[in-house]
Amino acid sequence: MKTYLLKSEQAIPISLAGAWDFFSSPLNLEKITPKEMDFVVTSTYNGDKKMYAGMLITYKVSPLFGIKMDWMTEITHVKEGEYFIDEQRFGPYALWHHQHHFKEIKGGVLMTDILNYAIPYGIIGRLSNSILIGKQVRKIFDYREKAIVELFGNF
Repeated sequence: MKTYLLKSEQAIPISLAGAWDFFSSPLNLEKITPKEMDFVVTSTYNGDKKMYAGMLITYKVSPLFGIKMDWMTEITHVKEGEYFIDEQRFGPYALWHHQHHFKEIKGGVLMTDILNYAIPYGIIGRLSNSILIGKQVRKIFDYREKAIVELFGNF
């Protein structure tokens, strides 16, 4: 299985506590995801608003061509105020391992995302990643960067 890596860093002019509160809440994902993906959190994740290791979160998402899909991720690791990791349990990818790191810097927070993912279907998946899916994943992160600037301002 071929895996792909996407790494993204963004300085945000907010406190570490503010960044953690916003990005560790699954309900805020809708605010930083492209509208055309029709992203909706469908689980109540046990009604608990505080993220914890073992938390399952379900979504409806249209990653390509408007096709609605169910997606479930599990928060596998949490170190409050520093990082959390989500992994796909079922959904469109063969592998989805997404690390979210937060570091206090002068004037704000440096947020680093490290995404490792894989596409199913062997050579067809590799080809579709090079033609379409890889660009779509990058587009999602580019949109997210702009949405974060709109929400919190430019660093």
